[in-house]
Amino acid sequence: MTLRDTSYAAVMSRKNEIMKASMGVDYDDFIQSPVAFDYERMMRETGYTLDEIVRIQAETKVGNTPLFELRNLTEAVRRIAGPGKGATILVKDEAANASGSFKARRASVSAYEAARKGYKGMIAATSGNYGAAVASQAAQRGLKAIIVQEVFDSRGVGQPEIVEKSRVCEAYGAEVLRLTVGPELFYVLLLTLEETDFFNASLYTPFGVRGVETLGVEIAAQVRARYGKDPDAVVITHAGGGNLTGTARGLLAAGCDHTRIVACSVDLHGLHMASDRDFNRKSFTTGHTGFGVPFATWPDRVDVPRNAARSLRYMDEYQLVTQGEVFYVTELLARTEGMERGPAGNTSLTAAVTLARQMDRDQVLVVQETEYTGAGKHQNAQLSFARDNGIEVRRGDPRENVPGKSIVIPERLDQVWGAVQDLDRLRLSYLKNAARLHPVEQWTEDDYAFLGADIKKDAAWVKQAMGIEK
Repeated sequence: MTLRDTSYAAVMSRKNEIMKASMGVDYDDFIQSPVAFDYERMMRETGYTLDEIVRIQAETKVGNTPLFELRNLTEAVRRIAGPGKGATILVKDEAANASGSFKARRASVSAYEAARKGYKGMIAATSGNYGAAVASQAAQRGLKAIIVQEVFDSRGVGQPEIVEKSRVCEAYGAEVLRLTVGPELFYVLLLTLEETDFFNASLYTPFGVRGVETLGVEIAAQVRARYGKDPDAVVITHAGGGNLTGTARGLLAAGCDHTRIVACSVDLHGLHMASDRDFNRKSFTTGHTGFGVPFATWPDRVDVPRNAARSLRYMDEYQLVTQGEVFYVTELLARTEGMERGPAGNTSLTAAVTLARQMDRDQVLVVQETEYTGAGKHQNAQLSFARDNGIEVRRGDPRENVPGKSIVIPERLDQVWGAVQDLDRLRLSYLKNAARLHPVEQWTEDDYAFLGADIKKDAAWVKQAMGIEK
């Protein structure tokens, strides 16, 4: 018997064949050039219609989640808004899904596909919520689940949120491979896929993103039924981009062509998402700039050859909020609306407070998700952990927040303001990343068309931005 070389270099050299075997998708079929690929055909060839995805999700307790009007919070915002301002704030309560977050939608289609193709199990690399979703969906489909998770820094210390997510994965029957933060995550994922012949339930496959499309379709239907109109804006937490991409595609499929798509991340500038020093200086792991900006400016950096999550294709606005603002709004949601939800899932709600103040009273603003809370995901545990790591926690002006050094929680609602980001700057960063991969001199008209679509512009804008045309 010939033993495979399991060294880092050898496994990484086999990554393409491992990926192909573990997903049943030949990404080479869609590649048009080093930068361009047939994105829409890739999404279509998942082989599932939206109606079929709705049926698949209903089988495993996913979807058809409630949409709540936050009456008390809306009134609180109107009291600090200008005359005629203060949009109605609605929240899509994704905590009602099996496993307690929207990520059950992503995992549901992957689990169905894995079972249909005869895989014995599923593997995912994740900080936790998606791992819980994969474990929950695998259990319902009679599949095994292995979750590869960065849990600890080099001292063996883990954030309460991540440790809690690890426990939840195990509660659903998954085997959890707990790693320290660092470059070995992708290596361990590849090695485990190869050793088990399990399905790669990546966050970034077409199956995962198509699963989120039902969320956008539901929002459209529920808002129309209640208000007789499309939502004026939908605010979506953005990290890797699948949440935003899937929801936006669902809204477009439902005909919401004029609904404004607003992305939101937690401002953690200066902290690196894969740094051992910085790992435990983030209070919660979802929706922060350490993922949001890199994944917007170059999506194809993950465990699939072509990322189905293309956030700049769908983004109309991008806001950052501070950790302190999120903690304040989390507490406010519980005390005014009787909904205790995890802080990470309230990132988009925090941005909604700012947006609603600027929108007209007759407009409707939808917060696209919530997520469950629990012992390690609760804000008190996270703030205590921050203090234990030498981070100052106090009340005051959240603009004084310094990521990794201080968390400043507002004293009043009118201190929640967020910060709008320059999308054109992000678009230029994306184009520069594309140019590093494939020289501009070799770009074809098809490349310009693809890149334009990928940043929600056109080929002419790309040419002008890159100095090809004046």
